[in-house]
Amino acid sequence: MIEERHAPAGEVRTAQLAILSRFTLYSGVTQTICAVVFAILERQSLSLQLLLGWLALIIAATYISARWLNRTAMVRRTDQQPVSKIHIAAIDGAVRAGLWIAMPVYAALSGAPINYTFTGGIVAVMIVSGVSVAVIPMAVVLWVSILAAGLSFAAYHGVGAAALPGIAILGAFAAAAMVGFLLLARSWQGQIDRAGVLAAKRADIRHLLQEYEDRGAGWLWQVDGQLCLTYVSPRMGELLGTATYQLLGKSLAATLGNQSGVGEILAKRERFTKVELELGNGKSRRWVTLSGSPIIDEDGEFQGYRGVGLDITDSKSSHAKLQHLANLDVLTGLPNRSRVRTLLDTALGDAKEKGVPCAIMFLDLDGFKPVNDTFGHPKGDAVLKTVARRLGDVVGNRGTVGRIGGDEFAVVVDDAQSRVGVEALAEKLIGAVSEPYMIDNVQIRIGLSIGCAYGPIDGDTVDDLVRKADLALYHSKSLGRATFCNFDPQMQVEAEERVRLEHDMRQAIGTDQFNLLYQPLVSAQTQRVTGFEALLRWNHPTRGPISPAVFIPIAEESGLIEELGSWVLHQACMDAATWPDDITVAVNVSPLQLVVPALPNTVSEALRKSRMSANRLELEVTESVFMSGAGNAIDVLKRLRGLGVGIALDDFGTGYSSLGYLNKAVFHKLKIDGSFVREAATREETVSIIQAIVMLANSFRLLITAEGVETAEDFNRMRDLGCHQIQGYLFGRPMPIERTREIVGSKWEHRLVG
Repeated sequence: MIEERHAPAGEVRTAQLAILSRFTLYSGVTQTICAVVFAILERQSLSLQLLLGWLALIIAATYISARWLNRTAMVRRTDQQPVSKIHIAAIDGAVRAGLWIAMPVYAALSGAPINYTFTGGIVAVMIVSGVSVAVIPMAVVLWVSILAAGLSFAAYHGVGAAALPGIAILGAFAAAAMVGFLLLARSWQGQIDRAGVLAAKRADIRHLLQEYEDRGAGWLWQVDGQLCLTYVSPRMGELLGTATYQLLGKSLAATLGNQSGVGEILAKRERFTKVELELGNGKSRRWVTLSGSPIIDEDGEFQGYRGVGLDITDSKSSHAKLQHLANLDVLTGLPNRSRVRTLLDTALGDAKEKGVPCAIMFLDLDGFKPVNDTFGHPKGDAVLKTVARRLGDVVGNRGTVGRIGGDEFAVVVDDAQSRVGVEALAEKLIGAVSEPYMIDNVQIRIGLSIGCAYGPIDGDTVDDLVRKADLALYHSKSLGRATFCNFDPQMQVEAEERVRLEHDMRQAIGTDQFNLLYQPLVSAQTQRVTGFEALLRWNHPTRGPISPAVFIPIAEESGLIEELGSWVLHQACMDAATWPDDITVAVNVSPLQLVVPALPNTVSEALRKSRMSANRLELEVTESVFMSGAGNAIDVLKRLRGLGVGIALDDFGTGYSSLGYLNKAVFHKLKIDGSFVREAATREETVSIIQAIVMLANSFRLLITAEGVETAEDFNRMRDLGCHQIQGYLFGRPMPIERTREIVGSKWEHRLVG
């Protein structure tokens, strides 16, 4: 007997969406007519363009909803629609209801006169049209609630307490409608369920017959109350090498060789599934699974079993191959991350048992990303294959090399008793990888950084060792290219400290823990303040002042730099708005902020809220932005320039210094690093460099700011060399906003220098 109490949930959802699609025309026409009526009523009170735009949105939303529902419903009745489609349908109804009621709410908030009697009638019609989504309870609840709540809010806001009786009536009507719709939905779902149950029964019978008739990999079998075969498909006889008629009347358990406790399973008289058996031997060996259900008559007496067998030999072989492939990296043929963990687990177990430590080395390629960016992924893949081969040649039988993803590799060393030997192996690996690569007559050079942890010394679990090796690699990368580091407990202390600081920073953003100080920018000719550079400071409640050199990298690594940078932009603009209109403010921007295309929107919002003109804001970027992998940096900078914001290239001459970026028409200023200013006092070649920078800037019509000016001699030198602005302790240390207002408010001038 085949019995189903409920239809499959996926089929019920399919039927629900089919019913929903049939109401699309009714729903769309009703909503549009109601919207038109409301627009006519309010045409004298609201902008015609606004009403037409609202009507267009409603029609567009209705059309999109109808198209989606029609496409979704174009499936077979037995198809299993995912629950996400029901959620989408409910959200769709909620969005359309919210869009419709948005105009009455807007009218109320804007003070436009509304005839709430007529509007209430229109909303009542809209609520009644909720029958179009009643087949989905969640959708109808959202539909009625949004419409009723929206109008109630609008009425109370527009009329006040006088609207309460009407709101009560509307609430009663909405509640009654909702109960009715939910009862209707329940009735519909009951009918859908009953239809699905009947369909499922027929499908089960059809599938059983199909399995019997096909006689492919699967077959049918049946035994009587004594567990002897009364029916068996010919396919089973073929697998056992016996004629089918010779099997009838024999014990099923004996026929199968009493494998895997088949006799005991049958004796329980309970349903069983996929009992795995091995038939034959040698080349004729096959693997099958057996599933069966007990046969119980009307009196509750056991009458035997019937079930299905399935030949799984091919799938078992495929599974073994897939399992092998699942442990390998496709590109290099090395063990992948999962396999490396398994190997490390084995090595760690042996280390504990034998008392000989093992090691896990994490390897990260230095400078590999530019290879992909410059030469393309095919050459990058060729480099990775060569790296894998070189690593394998160096490691040999001392351990196992694996690739754990991207440009990261790992080496599991089974015998790491000699740390000197492990370090020597690491040096050989670094040397081998650092050798140039000739790919299609193109020479490519990369480096290698390595972090290492020893088990069970540094950690007695795989996860612990992996974490320690990763910390060692992180420390190694921070030291530069081609370096090796063993794990040290201090690394974990530092990592935990970074985590604590990151947590504290998340809590501190937007509070008075962060504040901005401002350092004056002074005209070289007039010695008057022309602007200020905003400098972020963090005063931790328990740790005290924390250097930006400490917390800015943490913000960048944790992804907090966008939120923190947005706060700085808004605060700097709000502060600058209190200065005279000719005073500018400069804000430093992290290269990671330029990865976010929304940065120009953030800047626009900060300018809008502060009501400050864009030409008073300067954004300072360093040359590292062109080495950070922010491929869209120039595009973002051009968009910022289009807003009228100034872009200054900070610390010019200390880093990348690619002149190719100066002709992109995005910079308006170069800032000479303070190290040049200080060296200019003693080194003639530095003076020549500054002269060259000034000439270069003048040719591009860029302003020049000299940083780090601390003495009158430095000031005179930079002024005579052609710098337009001066910044440094000579003209003031970073100061709070209140002090800046005193300076610019009194038009304070610095003493004459020189």
